[in-house]
Amino acid sequence: MMPGIAHRLTDGLYGLGWSTVKHLPEAAAVRLGQQIADSAWKRRGNSVLRLESNLARVVPDATPQRLEELSRAGMRSYLRYWMESFRLPVWSNEDIAAAFSPKDIHLLEEGLAAGRGAIIALPHLANWDLAGAWVTTRLGVPFTTVAERLKPETLYDRFVAYREGLGMEVLPHTGGSAFGTLARRLRSGGLVCLVADRDLSASGIEVSFFGDVARMPAGPAMLAQQTGALLLPVTLWYDEPPVMQGRVHPAVEVPQTGTRAERTAAMTQALADVFAAGIAEHPQDWHMLQRLWLKDLGPREPGNDRSADS
Repeated sequence: MMPGIAHRLTDGLYGLGWSTVKHLPEAAAVRLGQQIADSAWKRRGNSVLRLESNLARVVPDATPQRLEELSRAGMRSYLRYWMESFRLPVWSNEDIAAAFSPKDIHLLEEGLAAGRGAIIALPHLANWDLAGAWVTTRLGVPFTTVAERLKPETLYDRFVAYREGLGMEVLPHTGGSAFGTLARRLRSGGLVCLVADRDLSASGIEVSFFGDVARMPAGPAMLAQQTGALLLPVTLWYDEPPVMQGRVHPAVEVPQTGTRAERTAAMTQALADVFAAGIAEHPQDWHMLQRLWLKDLGPREPGNDRSADS
């Protein structure tokens, strides 16, 4: 298939999801998501095999049968994310408030009340868009985030419009100006939210992650050092439907010694450790369908193996 045709088809499918799924009754949307997930899982395509391979690192003692069970549950969790995301624009504020139950949210509220600014850093667990919508509606706090530039451009525009409709300010990952804008928002006491378990550049920080080396973005740690903002790891998971669970973890502190590069590396490793603990507790909710560890990336440039879930 020609790239232009493929891009238009991809954009059309996502557009169909946003225009159709959001009008389905809740039970029908849940069933549809599970059916799509099970169908994709049975086909054993590249994304499912990659998910299973990643889960094998997270649960190294899992039997082949257990890995299959986890990957099937993982695909259902991933499609739950999409079904919820397609429907979020038509949910009321009450629906959003009832769909998420975060623990230790006071750590975020106290940081913002102190005027320091705060950075939420989280992995691809459960539904980060729902968590963001909860922050903008339940807490009434706007925030700024960064989105990967997707192909086709019209798909990227859909994602930006969707997230802006939920009360988020969205900056493009590429172009070089995002870091400065994020720093200004934080210095004014604002909130920045970043999905931070997968590096999309060639300048990420190498971390130990489930016993092997992966690369994660330096941005959260660098922003905290430069602005004095709190760096708060957050993990999410699905428990009993329809409520998503979450936890705000204690702030990652800036080390008192070392060079800036050494402090950034230590803080990024601390984030990776919190992420790993959350993922290990809820491996089926980690939506990592791409290559992450350096051994798996091989000769590819970091960040080239991308999908529309950032």
